[in-house]
Amino acid sequence: MDKRQEKLKMDNSIEEVDNAASSELRLILIGERWAGKSSSANTILRKERFECGRTRTAQAEVRHEVVEGRKLTVVDAPGWSHSLSLSDIPEGDKQRFKLNTSKCPPGPNAFLLVIPIDTAFSVEQRITIEQHMKLLGEQQVWKFTIVLFTYGDFLGEKMIEQHIESEGQALRWLMDKCGNRYHVFNNKDKGNSSQVTLLLEKIEEMVRHNGGNHYKTDEQIFKIIKAKQQEVSEKAKERQRRAEEQRQHMMTLISEEMNPIPELRIIVLGSRRVGKTSVANTILGSKDREDGRRTVQSVVRKGFADKSAITLVDTPGWWKGFPAFDTPEVIKEEIMYSMFLCRPGPHVFLLVIDADASFNAKHLNAATTHMELLNEEVWKHTVVVFTRGDWLGTHTIEEYIEGEGEALKSLVEQCGNRYHVINNKNPNDRKQVTELLEKITGTVAGNGWGHFLPDEQMLVAIEERRRRVAEGAMLRQSSVEAKRRFLGGSRNKLQELKIVMLGQKKSGKSATGNTILRKKVFASCQTEQCNMEEREVAGRMITLIDTPGWWKESSCCIKEMDREIVQGLLMSQSGVHAVLLVVALDQKFTEAQRIILEEHMNLFEVSIWKHTIVLFTHGDKLADRSIEEHIERENLHLNWLVDKCQNKYHTINNMREADTSQVTELFEKIEEMVAENRGQLFCPNQSDIELRIYEKLSRGQLKQVLKRQLLSEYRRRELALMTGFRDKLLELEEDISQSGVSSKPKSFFGEMAEGKANFGGLQETDEKKKEETVCAKISKEIEKLNEEIMKSTDLLWSSMDGLIPDLKDVCPTPSIAESLPQRNETISNFHKVLGWLSNIHIGTNVDNQLTLNFNQSSGYRSMTTLGSLMNEQL
Repeated sequence: MDKRQEKLKMDNSIEEVDNAASSELRLILIGERWAGKSSSANTILRKERFECGRTRTAQAEVRHEVVEGRKLTVVDAPGWSHSLSLSDIPEGDKQRFKLNTSKCPPGPNAFLLVIPIDTAFSVEQRITIEQHMKLLGEQQVWKFTIVLFTYGDFLGEKMIEQHIESEGQALRWLMDKCGNRYHVFNNKDKGNSSQVTLLLEKIEEMVRHNGGNHYKTDEQIFKIIKAKQQEVSEKAKERQRRAEEQRQHMMTLISEEMNPIPELRIIVLGSRRVGKTSVANTILGSKDREDGRRTVQSVVRKGFADKSAITLVDTPGWWKGFPAFDTPEVIKEEIMYSMFLCRPGPHVFLLVIDADASFNAKHLNAATTHMELLNEEVWKHTVVVFTRGDWLGTHTIEEYIEGEGEALKSLVEQCGNRYHVINNKNPNDRKQVTELLEKITGTVAGNGWGHFLPDEQMLVAIEERRRRVAEGAMLRQSSVEAKRRFLGGSRNKLQELKIVMLGQKKSGKSATGNTILRKKVFASCQTEQCNMEEREVAGRMITLIDTPGWWKESSCCIKEMDREIVQGLLMSQSGVHAVLLVVALDQKFTEAQRIILEEHMNLFEVSIWKHTIVLFTHGDKLADRSIEEHIERENLHLNWLVDKCQNKYHTINNMREADTSQVTELFEKIEEMVAENRGQLFCPNQSDIELRIYEKLSRGQLKQVLKRQLLSEYRRRELALMTGFRDKLLELEEDISQSGVSSKPKSFFGEMAEGKANFGGLQETDEKKKEETVCAKISKEIEKLNEEIMKSTDLLWSSMDGLIPDLKDVCPTPSIAESLPQRNETISNFHKVLGWLSNIHIGTNVDNQLTLNFNQSSGYRSMTTLGSLMNEQL
């Protein structure tokens, strides 16, 4: 083939790709909810083909249109919630997201990832996008993706490139993943056809770059998902049938005079942001408290619904996925107190679950531990109410229950298969309320028309605790006020204040910094580096330093992060006037949090506590209670922290940024503390900090070594038990197969009545069937055990890996070690400890407890039980 023919063939090939690109384009719009996907799809098609506005896209919709000579297939996919990680998204939604690509066979030419410009692009949004793209095959999907920015009118005179650069690293990361392909839409200016023309040209350019190829769907995955969906559908129909039979049976228990029931007392329970208050409003037909505020106290409301007099108690929610142990005492107390607000006791509890999010083992544990604060009898009186039914689309609530897995099915069964789905966005649909009241009435009838009986001793305990809390709070408040009066005379208004904020991740540091400076200067996302901002506030020049938060688990803290945290106190060379230790009021301050907080504060000299104020965030959670009541009610750990800071604390409500008095009062408290410290600023020694970081990580290494060894031993014993049980089953199976019908042990199959042998062959057949059934069950159990043994073996080997960590990453630099000889001794001792840890023997004592056996030269007693050692907190 000569060069001319070769060129002609290449030109023809390019022309074929161009023709293919221009003849048909298949597009899928993906992104978070309310980003403007449906509106953008209409702009592309130049027709109102998709419903927009307040209508949610609950399932993928497909439209076809010819635009500028191109045949377009546009798929509008349901949006994801930017506040949810992939693990928080329902299994059905994840499956349907994967199936979206099958809506435009043989596959999409482009994914339009819709990002709104009118809101900041956070690190959390970046993570959510990355996780969703992994569902589509991260290696393949990015080369078919273009970012489509919506709300282009918000740019004003600014270029989109300026917006990208100003948003930060998270958005720049997204641009890199998409090969810097992006476009801007202003959906309010649909008459501007050029924005569509330019987008289609960019898509065609990407198609040419991809050699005319489209995104290829994995047919095998589709088959697996379809099979799973079919299985879920069948199980859902069975559950629906069972629920209907149950409802019909309950209706037979209801007499005419009790339908509708004259009076109902209801308590609404659930985690935060699932729509509890909205359920209450829907039942009562009102919009009371529909202001987005959180419910912080149990509130009684009365009204009528379908001729029934309703007494309804709305309760504060717990953090989703967190057990009662992690819930603040005041929330648990309010939940328990709710029973005594509807005397003589509630007929029913409505446990609210949001149907647009996942429900896993963590959520089950959270619901169970909180519900059983009331009494184990609570389940007989409970109906599960699923909210956000509009997100189900054409799918039934039974499909959601069956598709989510064992945790949700277990919860529904715990409630006697009593459940209902409600759409709070359509409160005028009174049919859904009528059906719910019928199910509630059936539940009451099933309980013999009785109500739940609260334990009166619980009320006595609550009232006694409230009395003690009030007394303690008054004493603390009096002490603080007396001290403030004493220091008030020596306090001077400082022209300059240097402040650093420390605290756990998600405690509200960055939001608090914005409230203090009265300007959004700190990004409300996970801070990874120290940020310093200066601004004049209340007649003072404020220098505010925001630091990265530490993780809740000490094992997640690494040397680099600790160094970055302490860097915050070194950014001001002259030192800082105040360290604000930020603690969230809406989370329980646990022993684990106290330990890790103390570990980080110990990176500095002990004098840091003289310059520290505890700054409580989420002040809106206090309602009409004082901060002192919260401190006294919580636990000894929070009391320890406040006492450690010599009763210096302040509360801030970041929801009330306009309330400048809370910031001014904070400045005054800082100035009083400065006066108490005689004007001295806190200025840590960097060399000492480096040693303390090393020592902190060394202690962490020791704990991890011990945990891994204990875990390894536990798994070894678990494996031995399973293997032994499997071997016994194998022996039993062999004995059964070798023995005849007549020689079968009577105790195994159950003694047959005398004279039954006269049935001859019929009895033998029955016995044979029983034998086969037993053998089949044993074989099935052996198969399960083999699978578990394989898993346990893998886990055992993985837990044995890396029992002794690599120390080179935590050792201090030679220059520091040489300058302080005692540090060499610390390192040497650490290696010695790791040496004997690697050789300790794990055994059992007479009570079959795991024990650690040390040799006599170790410095520890010769035998230590696992429980006592963990209590010592190495």
